[in-house]
Amino acid sequence: MSDNQVPAPPGYYDDGTGNQRYWDGQHWAGEGVLPQPQTQVLTPGQPITYAHAPAVKQRNVLGIVALVVAAFGFVFACIPGALIIGWIALPIAFVLAIVALFLKGKGKALALTALIISVVGTIIGFVVFFAVVAASFNDAFGDSGTSVTQPKSSSAAKSSESDSGSNEAKVGTRDNPAAIGSQITSGDYTVTVNSVELNATDKVMAANEFNDEPDSGTAYALINVTVKYTGKDSGNTSYVGVAYVTASGNVINDYDKMAMGPDPAFGGQELYPGASATGNVVIQVPTGDSGLIRIRPGIVVNEIFVKTH
Repeated sequence: MSDNQVPAPPGYYDDGTGNQRYWDGQHWAGEGVLPQPQTQVLTPGQPITYAHAPAVKQRNVLGIVALVVAAFGFVFACIPGALIIGWIALPIAFVLAIVALFLKGKGKALALTALIISVVGTIIGFVVFFAVVAASFNDAFGDSGTSVTQPKSSSAAKSSESDSGSNEAKVGTRDNPAAIGSQITSGDYTVTVNSVELNATDKVMAANEFNDEPDSGTAYALINVTVKYTGKDSGNTSYVGVAYVTASGNVINDYDKMAMGPDPAFGGQELYPGASATGNVVIQVPTGDSGLIRIRPGIVVNEIFVKTH
C-alpha cells in the first residue's frame, strides 16, 4: 500500500465477490486470502471518505405506529359501547398509513396492512352502528306494529282484546305468553305456531341417520310453524326467527345444536304475496324445562312469546 493511501476503517464491505464481509482495519474476518478493501488516494485538504460503506437500514416507524393504531381502532369498532373510540382511531390510522406508504425505507408492508385494517374496521364499525340503531328502534317502536290474535278456543282469547293496555296485560310477553295456534302478525309476515313437542328426540333421530344424539340432560324439541307472506314483491321464511327461551331466561336457537327434523324443514322458502309455508324447527332444550317459544315475525320487529302446551 502506498504512502498516499489509507486502509478503510473497520466495518462491513464488499469483499470483491459480491458478499458483505467484516474488515477489522487490517484483515478480512475469517480464513482464506480475499481481495483487499478499496482504498482512497488522498489529496491535500480533501476529507477522507471510504468507498462501499454499508447503507444504514431504516425502519418505517410510522408504518408500525399506523398498524398499532389501526388494530386498536378495529377492536373498539366491534364493541357497541365503545364505537366512538374506534371511529376516532381508525381515521387516524388511515392517514398515518397513507403517509407511511410514501416514506423512504422498508416497512411498506406494515403500512399497507394498517391501511387495509383501517378500511375494514371502518366498514365493520358502520355495520355494528346500524345494528345498534336497529335494535334500539326495535325496542322503542317494535311492539307498535305487532298484533297477536289468539284462537277462539283459547281461554285467553279475550285477553288479546286488551292488547293496548298495560305492558303486564299484553298478550305475547313472557308474563302473558300467547297460546299455541295464535296468529302473530307484524309488517309482511303472519306466523302461527301450530304445535310444540318438547321431547321429540326419537322423531328427530329417525329423520336423519347423521343426526347426533342430544347432549346429556337435553332433548330435541320439534316446533311446527306456518308463515304467510302479505307484503309486496317477495319475502323469505328465513326472515322469521324461532327460538326457545328457558324458564331461567336463556335463549336457545336451532343453530346452537344442528339437527335435521322430519320433513318439511323450516327456513329458506321464498314466498310471493298471499303464499304460505309450513315447516319443522328442531331445537335442543333442557329436559323438564318449562320455557317458552319466541317468535320474531320479520327482521326489525317485536318478538312474541308463545306457550309450549
